[in-house]
Amino acid sequence: MAVAPSTYPRRLLPLFLGLFQGALLLFFALFITYDEPSAQADDTSLVANQVYSTFPFFQDIQVMLVVGLGLLLTFLPRYGFSALTHNFLLLSFSMQWALVLQGLLYHFHHGQIHLDLHKLLVSEFAAVTVLISVGAILGRASPCQLLVMATCEIPVYLTSEWVIVTCLGVLDVGGTITIHIFSCYFGLGVSKALFRAAQQPLHPKETPTPSSDLMSLVGTLILWVFWPSFVAVLCQPGDAQHRAILNTLLAMSASAITTVVASSLLERDGKLSPGHLQNGSLAGGVAIGVVADMAVPPAAALALGSLSAAVCVLGFGFLTPLLRRKLTLHDQCGIHNLHGLPGILGAAASVVAVLVASKDTSGSQPSQLSPAGGNASDGVEGGQWGHRGAGGQALCQAAGLAVAVGASLLAGLLTGAALRLPCLARPPERLCFDDSLYFKIQDQAESPEPDSSAEEGALALKERV
Repeated sequence: MAVAPSTYPRRLLPLFLGLFQGALLLFFALFITYDEPSAQADDTSLVANQVYSTFPFFQDIQVMLVVGLGLLLTFLPRYGFSALTHNFLLLSFSMQWALVLQGLLYHFHHGQIHLDLHKLLVSEFAAVTVLISVGAILGRASPCQLLVMATCEIPVYLTSEWVIVTCLGVLDVGGTITIHIFSCYFGLGVSKALFRAAQQPLHPKETPTPSSDLMSLVGTLILWVFWPSFVAVLCQPGDAQHRAILNTLLAMSASAITTVVASSLLERDGKLSPGHLQNGSLAGGVAIGVVADMAVPPAAALALGSLSAAVCVLGFGFLTPLLRRKLTLHDQCGIHNLHGLPGILGAAASVVAVLVASKDTSGSQPSQLSPAGGNASDGVEGGQWGHRGAGGQALCQAAGLAVAVGASLLAGLLTGAALRLPCLARPPERLCFDDSLYFKIQDQAESPEPDSSAEEGALALKERV
């Protein structure tokens, strides 16, 4: 009788993942195939050009998500193994799950789904939403809770993106609205429902150390270098893609400089905060995504990058403590400051950019691709926004922001409520932010901490998954 409670949570993770991977193997065997090789030289050359032009961007994004984002999450000194591994696991899990769902929604023809690099890339974009959202509850949730969260978030994201991009026609090449804003408020909704109104005190293992902050800053630098590929990969090759890369580089360079200025002014002794550097330097990349391929002047990209970094740093200094105190809202990684606030700023900038856009649209045509593989701006040639006009497109941009925030918050609250199920093995508060709960660490096994009690050891055995 005493063995079952301790072994059941430990077996839940391999059982969940084993059933998932087995089901996907069966699905791929029945329905997934590659396109038939073309015998025509022109078609073969076209496919080769598409691969050679897309795969370098795809590799950059892989480095961003696996290495850069993984290292960014290692600021918790005793949670580095878990942060890196869970990030990697969620990326692999969410990408496969999104690939199946998108194939059924968009590409299921004559009983087959034809796989290509673009479909895999778009599925990885869907997985990004999960990787961002889990930042709100990092360290206080079990792997099983994170996987259930990913299972729920991906279909909601696909629905939200379809409404925003296809139905409303929102222009958002870099995923500012569809990815960053959606994932931020989904994660905050999950956090609010999961922890309810309980005030989460500062955990003794939650405070970063110099070495953990340094590792996290390395992750920031990797993300900063490769971010232009994330923004520009879905642009039409040519002027639009070139413009997106330039605007992103300008915005991120401005955000890096502004972060140093704002952090130094905010701290009483004038020193820099590692947390500000880790997040504020990336804020420009979040904000610029929605207008990256538009014909905004270079000064506008610099200004948007600076404003987003200032908003991010001020959010860490004032808004996060306020939300924690007044709304008991727990946001472990500060995703509201990095993804939410700069995302809203970028969405507002897209409304302004649409309204002040030149009537001469030559060279200023937004050209992002839709998830289904078509051109999201089809039918607007010669008028930039077609019959809708600049005013109508601006309203659509604002409506897209409202849909992303509303849908993500509601879905996040419902998902967070589901994560409270006892069978998902949420770790007890005293064992949060600790790798030893999930990993066999040799040093700790050989020399256990002197203050570790028998009760804590029993809880660790019970909750280890």
